Amino acid sequence: HFFTEVRYKGTKTVAITPDYSEVAKLSDIWLHPKQGTDAAVAMAMGHVILKEFYFDKRSAYFDDYARRYTDLPMLVMLKEHTLPSGEKVLVPDRYLRASDFEGQFGQANNPEWKTVAFDEGGAVVLPNGAIGFRWGPDGRADQGQWNLEAKEAQNGSAVKLMLSLLEGKPPATDTARVGFPYFGGIASEHFPNNVLKGENGDVLVRTVPVRSLALGTTGKVLVATVFDLQVANYGVARGLAGELAAKDFDDDTPYTPAWQERITGTPRDQVIAVARQFADNADKTHGRSMVIIGAAMNHWYHSDMNYRGVINMLMMCGC
Repeated sequence: HFFTEVRYKGTKTVAITPDYSEVAKLSDIWLHPKQGTDAAVAMAMGHVILKEFYFDKRSAYFDDYARRYTDLPMLVMLKEHTLPSGEKVLVPDRYLRASDFEGQFGQANNPEWKTVAFDEGGAVVLPNGAIGFRWGPDGRADQGQWNLEAKEAQNGSAVKLMLSLLEGKPPATDTARVGFPYFGGIASEHFPNNVLKGENGDVLVRTVPVRSLALGTTGKVLVATVFDLQVANYGVARGLAGELAAKDFDDDTPYTPAWQERITGTPRDQVIAVARQFADNADKTHGRSMVIIGAAMNHWYHSDMNYRGVINMLMMCGC
């Protein structure tokens, strides 16, 4: 009844369902991808949102939300990996943590559960809000300071986290070739695959801005922000050398609207329009766009990937 009531109030609704269902007949737009291909639709929508609302024109609300309430500014360690072709690339390893540094940022309590980031001046800081702040020294929740205030944990001063290493002062000049797993080329009897060209067909190799840090435990290590890794994985162009990113939405490369069209059967123009309107509404209303998912998705293997694709959209749009 919430759905029906909000329709009377003028809310625009989109049904994404393979069959002409009860919800489809009540919606303004009906997208009907092939069963089990929801993740491809969500990734393509995320590609549109990132390109148009983080790069073509930066949404001030999205930018603030991403820095304060998501893990997108957090630093991830990179490690070397050899591809089947023999090429050596880097791959994301794990979050950089307070315990990796000499002195552990003064955190005697759960330093291995506290993530770090760069502030806008380029210094490594320990922001509040990681799970390590949830529990006190005695393992009691009521002793913790688990909040997401934009403050530095050591001295409580206000901090603005750096979303991308390219926005630093000075911006990062080093880049690395980073590999991401790709599952879109796996053959299926239920829907078409979208095979990559080249020797490493199950790995996307993208260019990512990186920075070197000296740690107390392991020496020097290359790091990247979650945001920079995510942008590279989605294939959004940033003008980096050899980035293998999409030229536009019609470029059939992961994870563009054209790419998903071959897999899902959903016209790219519809995906672009819905993603653009979803994000535009969230920008204007500060997050009042919503995704309601029923149980149908859960009947498919790897349905968590469907959810992650959708959750990324919500995070990027501050919903």
